[in-house]
Amino acid sequence: MILYHTSTQTIEHPDVLHSRQHLDFGPGFYLTTLREQAERYGERFIRRGEPAVMNIYELDIEIAPFTYKRFDHYDGEWLDFVTACRKGEAHEHYDFIEGGIADDQVFNTIDLYFSGIYTREQALDQLQYKQPNHQVCITSQQLIDAHLHHIDHLKLS
Repeated sequence: MILYHTSTQTIEHPDVLHSRQHLDFGPGFYLTTLREQAERYGERFIRRGEPAVMNIYELDIEIAPFTYKRFDHYDGEWLDFVTACRKGEAHEHYDFIEGGIADDQVFNTIDLYFSGIYTREQALDQLQYKQPNHQVCITSQQLIDAHLHHIDHLKLS
């Protein structure tokens, strides 16, 4: 599987220890299978006058023996998981998680849900109209070290 991660630098040896807290799937190393999405993400660095580097990786694994979770839709299970992660609450641990991103449009719905303006049902009603983007979060350093290989990087402009 080919995966992309855009940053301000080349990242040949990713690690989960330096990841931010309170992200969609919790702390981990985030990637996507969608090259165009990775390129668009680089635009935010470019707008700030920073370099944008799209790192390209190959994941050479069958997920077993690692734990895996996939969210195919913005549904109640996804909403509950993302809400727990973004609040820093405990949730079931997975080594590899993939599913939709809480991008700007989706996050507006989640924010209204967090603040109590939307009920869970209202948030789910709004989310059903959103087409999920794609993200992968690897939370296991062992999985990264053994199975995620940096194969190239491209400077975006």
